[in-house]
Amino acid sequence: MDFTNAITLGFKEIWAHKFRSALTMLGIILGVSSLVAMSALVKGMENGMREALAAIGGLEKIRVQGADELPIWQRHLADQAPGLTMHDVRALRESAPLLRKITPSIELFGYRDGERTILSRQGKSVRPFTFAGTWPDALEINEHIIEHGRMFNEIDDAEARSVCVIGTGIRDELFGDPDEIGREIIPVGETVNINGQPFTIIGMFQRYESEQARRERELLKTQPRMEETGPKRSRGWRNKGGHYVFRMKNMTVYIPLNTMLLKFRAATGTNSLPDARLTTLNMKIPDIELLDPALQQTRNVLMMTHKGIEDFSFMTQEDWADEISTQIRNARVNRGVIAAICLIVGGIGIMNIMLASISERVREVGIRKAVGATTGAIFMQILIESLVLAVVGGLAGLAVSYGLVQVIALITPTDNEPVITVTSMMVAFAFSAGTGIVAGLWPAFKASRLDPIQALRYE
Repeated sequence: MDFTNAITLGFKEIWAHKFRSALTMLGIILGVSSLVAMSALVKGMENGMREALAAIGGLEKIRVQGADELPIWQRHLADQAPGLTMHDVRALRESAPLLRKITPSIELFGYRDGERTILSRQGKSVRPFTFAGTWPDALEINEHIIEHGRMFNEIDDAEARSVCVIGTGIRDELFGDPDEIGREIIPVGETVNINGQPFTIIGMFQRYESEQARRERELLKTQPRMEETGPKRSRGWRNKGGHYVFRMKNMTVYIPLNTMLLKFRAATGTNSLPDARLTTLNMKIPDIELLDPALQQTRNVLMMTHKGIEDFSFMTQEDWADEISTQIRNARVNRGVIAAICLIVGGIGIMNIMLASISERVREVGIRKAVGATTGAIFMQILIESLVLAVVGGLAGLAVSYGLVQVIALITPTDNEPVITVTSMMVAFAFSAGTGIVAGLWPAFKASRLDPIQALRYE
């Protein structure tokens, strides 16, 4: 019996017992569809996490900041610790060739010395997540993109001009949300007060948001706006942007470094204490493979400029990347367990139905053996019938998985759209075919070992 004829007989057997075959394939369908659907959800989650990681500078970003406390053997030198200064920046630019970009930064996170960092305009106010005085290179290091206007330049910094670049979250709070107002709002050229001091907005970053937030925003544009009832009020952030990293970036305000020093850190500034020290040094390396040597090189230079006092610490995104890998690995294990259970149940169903089919076809097997069918031919015939059941169930499972992904995304929306990959479909289909082969081995062996004389006597 050739292979094509065996497949044809397999389909005829399925067609002859349609309802029974459909119930048998149900386990395979569930196994394949759940494997593909969960793979799509995991892939979407992975894309979202890696997009968020890239949004804060990626693995190539190194952040140097002041240490919370000195090493125990240096604590008696605490009053001599110089902190991060521009001298460190100059030394690193001259003596740390592994660093591609170096940008000093003075950051005020909401509160400092009992004072709040507040942007205000015409009775409206907002507290930024990050208010930083920095250099123009911060645009590249922190993965910001200017959508309207421009970034401040070296001349703005040298002359300590009162200019700022804001995120769309700041724009939404002070000037209005374009999605709620129904028209684009570009505040470039407008004036805002930062802790009472006037600043001109010269640029605005693009809106940072997850795929899910972007789809929801586009959907709202197509729907008629409902009139708000009751007193006018702010409805809050509405989880704008999705992942907190995007919301954080949208609530950012940058000003030139010298402007920060003059207006907020000098004796004539608005802060209660003058302080010319830097908050952080943000650096970028050309390749993640250079991370360890770049960290060591940076530490060596800073230990020299700080006269051996280790009053600084490093921060990278390695822990976050490891956490992403751990979460993805755990999700894949859970996906595999659920799919394996479904496929095992489907395989048991196929084995049972094939054993029942053999019991019904004992005389048929006896007749075939009597007219010359070999043991191998009978074995292959039953095995191929089992494989056909699994393959048809696998194909049906692939079709069902598309609808299942849409249903899951609708019921439990995530920050990123599930992504069905060709690889996951091929793996799921291969597992379904393998399940059919394994499930058909015992029934095929049992049928091939039937004695033709006893089979012909079977009633």
